[in-house]
Amino acid sequence: MIKAKNIKITTEYITLGQFLKFASIIDQGGEAKGYLFTHEVKVDGVVEDRRGRKLRGGETVEAEGQTFLIVR
Repeated sequence: MIKAKNIKITTEYITLGQFLKFASIIDQGGEAKGYLFTHEVKVDGVVEDRRGRKLRGGETVEAEGQTFLIVR
């Protein structure tokens, strides 16, 4: 089993674009659309390209060869 890095949120959800910035994968939120167009990002094992995709506690994100777990 791959060890996931925990990303703690204090709100009900975080968008995928916000997550990419929060996890230091991109520098600015405006880069999210281009990043998702050129890189594969999976949410719970499914490729996702919507920067507005809402991520909630318990979901996993795979990006840049890393796995992240959203926790509340």
